[in-house]
Amino acid sequence: MKRLVRKTVEDSPITHARKRKLTQLTAQPDREIDFTDIQPLSDSFWKNAIRNPFYKPVKQQVTVRLDSDVVGWLRNKGKGYQTRMNQLLREAMLTDLKNGA
Repeated sequence: MKRLVRKTVEDSPITHARKRKLTQLTAQPDREIDFTDIQPLSDSFWKNAIRNPFYKPVKQQVTVRLDSDVVGWLRNKGKGYQTRMNQLLREAMLTDLKNGA
């Protein structure tokens, strides 16, 4: 059986030396960062990549006036008509962004 090890901030306090090093790293321009030890990602990597499954966009409550036949069509498909409406709008948005609008 493996032993569970928990670390807290108190276990590794930020010393003055660490703060100074972090400040220096933060001030360093990106062009000075050495990436030679990182292998470039191949096309096969991106082929199997998936969007973060834990990503959840922030919802914003709005009031929208829609034609009653559109609302009826959405509601006739069952529970979750607002989610379907959001999905349809998101697909339209992504298509529009993809087409360079």
